[in-house]
Amino acid sequence: MSLDITPIVPAGKQLVHGYGGGGFRVSGVRYDGSIIVFPEETMAWDIPASPDITLDALRIILNRASGIDILVVGCGERFVPPPAEIRAAFATAGVALEWMDTGAACRTYSVLMTEGRDAAAALIAIE
Repeated sequence: MSLDITPIVPAGKQLVHGYGGGGFRVSGVRYDGSIIVFPEETMAWDIPASPDITLDALRIILNRASGIDILVVGCGERFVPPPAEIRAAFATAGVALEWMDTGAACRTYSVLMTEGRDAAAALIAIE
């Protein structure tokens, strides 16, 4: 007996399939550098390291907060706690903030997509 355990994902949803080497593979497309991933769109994010993650750097996600319930942030190779100002802004917007290392964030975001959740990810590239 064999079982196919490939998750069924709605067409057009962005899934992170790989990370490392300074970039990501999202839904079959290679992106160099850091990225922001929305359920139906992936874009470059000019943030090279966790100290560069500011409220302004995440403003594009706050501007779309009405369609996002969860923001997963991959802050690099190692976990660094989020600034209080960012936590407060996302709480006020009603968006759950999940802050973790980039590898965990990639896996978490893809699981959320397979569950049909309204999530976004902000991911710092790692080597």
